[in-house]
Amino acid sequence: MRDLLQRSLGKSLSALTPLDRLATAWPVAAGHAIASRTAVVALDGTIAHIQVPDTPWLLQLRSMTGQLTGELRRVSNVPLTDILFLLPTTDGTRKPGNTP
Repeated sequence: MRDLLQRSLGKSLSALTPLDRLATAWPVAAGHAIASRTAVVALDGTIAHIQVPDTPWLLQLRSMTGQLTGELRRVSNVPLTDILFLLPTTDGTRKPGNTP
């Protein structure tokens, strides 16, 4: 059933911009628990930028990057190659979470 819903959502998103398709597909691809604490904030070519609340979330999601990239690509029908997880900063900007 989940696969059917994912394919159906992917088809219905075709009129949206790629970034909007990613944002709409994220809760389906990642699941409610993850999506409720994170957000799709940008698309840079084929790399989705996802803001995470803190370092523990960053580390956990980084270990799931391959799986999440594949699911998000499949549901959104956006040709993603990677996900970059971003930590919030104290000044409200985002910084890449490449180093804990």
